[in-house]
Amino acid sequence: MLRRNLLLITLLLFFALPASAGVNSRLVVFAGSASQPALEEAAEAFQAKTGMQVVLHFGGSGAVLNQVQLTGQGDLYIPGSPDYMERANYLGMTEGRAETIAYLVPAIIVAKGNPLRIHGLQDLQRPGLSIGIADPDSVCVGLYAAEILETNAVTKKVRPNLRGMVESCAKVAAMIPLNTVDVVLGWREFAMWNPKTMEAVLLEPDQVPRLAYIPAAVLRNAINQPGAAAFIAFLKSIEGQAIFQKWGYLTEEVEARKYAPMARIGGTYTLPEGW
Repeated sequence: MLRRNLLLITLLLFFALPASAGVNSRLVVFAGSASQPALEEAAEAFQAKTGMQVVLHFGGSGAVLNQVQLTGQGDLYIPGSPDYMERANYLGMTEGRAETIAYLVPAIIVAKGNPLRIHGLQDLQRPGLSIGIADPDSVCVGLYAAEILETNAVTKKVRPNLRGMVESCAKVAAMIPLNTVDVVLGWREFAMWNPKTMEAVLLEPDQVPRLAYIPAAVLRNAINQPGAAAFIAFLKSIEGQAIFQKWGYLTEEVEARKYAPMARIGGTYTLPEGW
């Protein structure tokens, strides 16, 4: 509660600054595309309130982190899971503590109506089934998918069906609407991006070793640190959280835990050899 009040104060103070205060009018955000639809809407709302241009760069969380590292640019980093925020912290690329914006639940995504009758992890072992997955080396949802397969000891049976290894959450989520695969191992929230074409099949609670959350942190080399802090405060505000809820994201830990009460939240996972 104290941290949320401090974020609100930051937001109020920022909005109160006069133009002569020298507030930078441009904010550059590097983000994993796990948050793309909600973050795009939130950026528009923030820009309307402040007049500040929000420039969003989306991609795999690892890929956009590499861009920040190579260019030294960017004000704010919002990966799709804490795994990549840990990397950013280790590399000394962030300033201050990361804030949690929303939670993500791993799930199986199928076409609307579930025509192939996929009911759980065991169905992914069917011969000839095509399963979309993101690259686990650079995309958070791919890393979580690999962790689920490994933890449940089904990698060898499912791996022949894996397709794609695409470079971002947005690309793996698009595989169902584009009809390039039968199912996707992704986030539950993908189904809300395009509910006319997709739906989520939940895993058994004990099959989910880890739940994810979307963190946000100011980058150490940020040109517009006040703007970055204010945007985080907006994302944590009632209005910002409502935008994420509209897109199907969970904004409270207790909500996420309903899907997997015994799962860890956050932390990291190291891919075994062979992936």
